[in-house]
Amino acid sequence: MNIPNENISTQKKLNIADVKTLVMESIIELFRIGRGPSSSHTMGPCRAAHLYRSRHPNAKSFKVTLYGSLALTGKGHLTDIAILDELSPAKVEIIWKKDESKAFHPNALEFEIADKNTDPDKWLVYSVGGGKIVDDNSKNRKPKSIYKQSNMQDVLDYYKETGKTFWELVFETEGDQIKSHLEEVWKVMRNAIQNGLTNEGLIPGGLKLQRKAAAYFARSKGLNDHAKTTSKIFAYALAVSEENASGGKVVTAPTCGSCGILPAVLKISQEYFEISDEKIIRAMATAGLIGNIVKTNASISGAEVGCQGEVGTACAMAAAAATQIAGGSPAQIEYAAEMGLEHHLGLTCDPINGLVQIPCIERNVHAAVRAFDSARYSLLSDGKHFISFDVVTKVMKETGKDIPSLYRETALGGLAAFGDGDFVDN
Repeated sequence: MNIPNENISTQKKLNIADVKTLVMESIIELFRIGRGPSSSHTMGPCRAAHLYRSRHPNAKSFKVTLYGSLALTGKGHLTDIAILDELSPAKVEIIWKKDESKAFHPNALEFEIADKNTDPDKWLVYSVGGGKIVDDNSKNRKPKSIYKQSNMQDVLDYYKETGKTFWELVFETEGDQIKSHLEEVWKVMRNAIQNGLTNEGLIPGGLKLQRKAAAYFARSKGLNDHAKTTSKIFAYALAVSEENASGGKVVTAPTCGSCGILPAVLKISQEYFEISDEKIIRAMATAGLIGNIVKTNASISGAEVGCQGEVGTACAMAAAAATQIAGGSPAQIEYAAEMGLEHHLGLTCDPINGLVQIPCIERNVHAAVRAFDSARYSLLSDGKHFISFDVVTKVMKETGKDIPSLYRETALGGLAAFGDGDFVDN
């Protein structure tokens, strides 16, 4: 077994050993099913509103304050629509505080009852990524300890000791429930692809962006084998991403903004290798474990670390899954995942008009192809390489901290600042 180099100066410098105090949650928390277009801006607030409404079923009016990143990009992510739907039929006043951000997390919102002569019962909530929410009582609470492992080296050590690979660790740790959950996840992913290939027309939001998945899929049929495979990946990633942008039902993988990458790679891998759904479920378990490592040791939130945490993590997950499906060793799986994340380091989150459309949809497409290529590249190697996945994960976290907030899902910098209305007229 070729374990990545453990003694390089970079790893010592970044103190990779200190992450072993962390714990990983169930990958059920990573693969959440819900409506797009954003896990942190739509799914999370939607869940929070549902919980608050269940606490006050008889309230007739509410006030909801959105802070920071939620306020800046909330309309583009349908945050207000999701909240209004969940609090219906009550009257709801939404306040947008774009210039005020809470210290714990940039995605914060506060609920309160607006009925006269009633305790407002204010509740401050943070949507921390992937559809997960915490409040001031739970924000510092460590997640439930599901895995004994907390980083990639732990997982590779487990393989060295037991001979069991990534997906076997997931099934052994999480039991029968995880298989049934992943079966449902794969069903939703397949439906999202099919719906995306069927639906046509404009994507809502005002950018006048046409759906392209159906056309790309149709054109792929007339191409040769290599071009056909790549074009199908394009089509499948477009299909899911366009469904997400339209508020359709998708799976966070690990977020809504990056939800097209893993389904596209799983779909093309199943067709290319003619494998069963059972093997897809195993590959999805491996992908979930990769995403869990990033989530535990860094972040999958675009508001916290930029798009590298969303698309970069999804690319790593998909690269690992594709490598496993193709018969790769654990070392090759780790290498593919490392490439998928490393080559997205520094990727900013700068959606035009705050919509999960430009550049988000195309990023899903290109990351899906990059994941497939990372798998093929790693399979040509023996799995040995210089920079480990754990190091890249740590670097991604540090890079995210250094990225100005303008480039972390605020829609104030980058393409968001210069691309609005600057369309090429052909």
